[in-house]
Amino acid sequence: MAERDPGAGAQRAAPGVIASLRSLAANVAAIAQARLQLLANELEEQRVRTVQILVLGAIAFFCALIAALLASVWIVVALWDHYRLATLAILILVYGVAGVLAFRSMKSKVAGRPKLFSASLGELQRDRDALGE
Repeated sequence: MAERDPGAGAQRAAPGVIASLRSLAANVAAIAQARLQLLANELEEQRVRTVQILVLGAIAFFCALIAALLASVWIVVALWDHYRLATLAILILVYGVAGVLAFRSMKSKVAGRPKLFSASLGELQRDRDALGE
């Protein structure tokens, strides 16, 4: 009867363990790459959206400012003889109230925006939950 080498079984099992570890590492790397790609996509979308908002906001602000200035001049000139001070006071009040309302609206929009990288964080949490089970 031939003697069996007790280390021979461990040597045969080792390639299986190493292959499993390599496979696990490859899977982890693939998951990390997918999550990083999602993160990069979200960052790019946020950058494009921010630039669009800034450009459109600048155009809207410029046009509204010119329109308000011309309308104010027209109203003051039209009422110059009798009500110039009252007209100026009313215009100042109207623009002041409009500015405060716009600021409040902007503040609430900033506070209500979605959290940056929320999709990526959600995916990472799902990954952690799946690994914890």
